[in-house]
Amino acid sequence: MTALRNIFPDVRIESTEGRIVGTTENLDRLRELIRTQRIRDTARRQLLAGRRGDRTMVSLSKQAAFVGVVNFAASSPLGDITVEIESDDLEAAIDYVAESTVASKA
Repeated sequence: MTALRNIFPDVRIESTEGRIVGTTENLDRLRELIRTQRIRDTARRQLLAGRRGDRTMVSLSKQAAFVGVVNFAASSPLGDITVEIESDDLEAAIDYVAESTVASKA
């Protein structure tokens, strides 16, 4: 729960069937951490790769999140946090969390 709250401070947490499920509409802290850590391009790649319709899913390291760091996980020893973002305008949500650092060519 601490790991979740470090990334999503106002998350509403429910414990069901041995799982912890959190819900929030506020992605500000995730966005801030991605910017501070200078991992926008990596975050954007991960969010775009996980797209399925109006949702995207990524895995974060639970251990890193426990200390307030965003680390896109690949089966961490202590387990992962699966983050699912759902939006009617998923492209805008991804742009908000991890805007492109590449200048668009108009």
